[in-house]
Amino acid sequence: MRTKFAVVLATTALCFSPGVFAGKAEAERWINEEFQPSTLDKSQQMKEMAWFIKAAAPFKGMEINVLSETIPTHEYESKVLTKAFEEITGIKVNHQLLGEGEVVQAVQTQMQTKRNLYDAYINDSDLIGTHSRLQLAVNLTDWMAGEGKDVTDPMLDLDDFMGISFTTGPDGKIYQLPDQQFANLYWFRYDWFQRPELKKQFKELYGYELGVPVNWSAYEDIAEFFSVHVKEIDGQRIYGHMDYGKRAPDLGWRMTDAWLSMAGEGSKGLPNGRPVDEWGIRMEKGSCNPVGASVSRGGATNSPAAVYAIRKWDEWLRKYAPPGAANYDFYQSLPALSQGNVAQQIFWYTAFTSSMVAPKSEGNNTVDDAGMPLWRMAPSPHGPYWEDGQKLGYQDAGSWTLFKSTPVDRRKAAWLYAQFVVSKSVSLKKTHVGLTPIRDSDIRHASFTERAPKLGGLVEFYRSPDRVRWTPTGINVPDYPKLAQIWWQQIGDVNSGAFTPQQAMDRLAEEMDITMARMQRADEKANVYGGCGPRLNEKQDPSVWLNKPGSPKAKLVNEKPKGETIDYDELVKRWSKAN
Repeated sequence: MRTKFAVVLATTALCFSPGVFAGKAEAERWINEEFQPSTLDKSQQMKEMAWFIKAAAPFKGMEINVLSETIPTHEYESKVLTKAFEEITGIKVNHQLLGEGEVVQAVQTQMQTKRNLYDAYINDSDLIGTHSRLQLAVNLTDWMAGEGKDVTDPMLDLDDFMGISFTTGPDGKIYQLPDQQFANLYWFRYDWFQRPELKKQFKELYGYELGVPVNWSAYEDIAEFFSVHVKEIDGQRIYGHMDYGKRAPDLGWRMTDAWLSMAGEGSKGLPNGRPVDEWGIRMEKGSCNPVGASVSRGGATNSPAAVYAIRKWDEWLRKYAPPGAANYDFYQSLPALSQGNVAQQIFWYTAFTSSMVAPKSEGNNTVDDAGMPLWRMAPSPHGPYWEDGQKLGYQDAGSWTLFKSTPVDRRKAAWLYAQFVVSKSVSLKKTHVGLTPIRDSDIRHASFTERAPKLGGLVEFYRSPDRVRWTPTGINVPDYPKLAQIWWQQIGDVNSGAFTPQQAMDRLAEEMDITMARMQRADEKANVYGGCGPRLNEKQDPSVWLNKPGSPKAKLVNEKPKGETIDYDELVKRWSKAN
């Protein structure tokens, strides 16, 4: 029980410098008033906070700078957790929020100049192949055992992080610490799919049940059904598909975020396909050297499966999405669902769950009067080239990244803040705010069992064995910032009609190979990529590779097999049994 003195001290601390009053009283107040619920009891939380107070003592009064992209989870960190951390430890944190592209640019600039722009970044684990090769980021495995041991939380529990494999390099070392995760799943209007008259009409037209699409054929049929045949529900014009196509960097991420592998372009293997990954880059098993992106070098970026994926994206956007969707960017398209005029979205990020459960009074037309979601999320359908054993979608894992260019004292202070915002004392409450779970213990907590019916399937998905099939960009990509920027211009040329999907992907694959050839020369000359830079295969006739087993895969005679669906409630029952 808190003493009167502790109450007075905690209250007084609000009015004075935390550098003077930082300590256990402040920790106790934050635990009681903010850090609930938690997977730890309050005595365990106090034990963890006591460790932070002691470890932070040498850095008391220091002011550090960190950077992340703008999503609700990081807004909570920036507005609330920085204040808590400062009052408890005496370390002030300026947690800046920028767009994803600007974060990548800042990371790239710090790597190139070796100037300390920020003391830590929440940087997508998509850069794991870059960080493990360039060796400019701190190897956290060695850091935690060595120079950073005195500032590494003994209660951190790395095995509890669901995405720790995403941040592990080919050398088995951890280079980043997950801070938030969200998957791109299938989203649909559960209430519409349950209407008897619509179920009857769909089966009469297509010969199978209206339900969660298992393959792209079913998704396409459902898109056509709502856009062309149903057209209107409850007096509102409705559509069967939502996506975006604005010429901007996030259009490139729309494709590198596993879209090609969802169609089936890559190889089998988790967390990423080997030898061919979701970008179409080939890297043989047992090697750390990418050998090419184009089919002529054994890659799959311009393979029939990849071209099919781009063609379907463009076709569905034009035929079945609401007017104007082609001009939306990432940040505009997903919240647009709250208007309530779209039946389904094949590529929907769970990071937007928090906005999709906002009350009806705030303009969200996808919840009922009681605030219960009218929609559900489910596994992504796969394309005709997909095989069991492949990844099924993308999962963003924004992860704490430290650079060697940051002075050690500032790096240690930043590492303390990074661990604080993912600590068991804090993470469950943060997960309830941002709905981007990182810890298995958090998503299995009783508070999420209670909240699950209001979250449209988020809890069920993250508790299911299926969650391992959604993964970030893997280690085949040798330099994410240099290669990612090539994508969006080529994809934009498809949307504008300047190039066919085949022409665009041929050009993209060639530009990727040219860029990787430069990396190869740099690595051979100056060991820039630690000997793990590209070593491109010689070009051969594409048929040589297409006639071999595995990826790149030859063009299918029939790219639209019969549609297949599953009842959502049956899917959830299957997940429950598997757990």
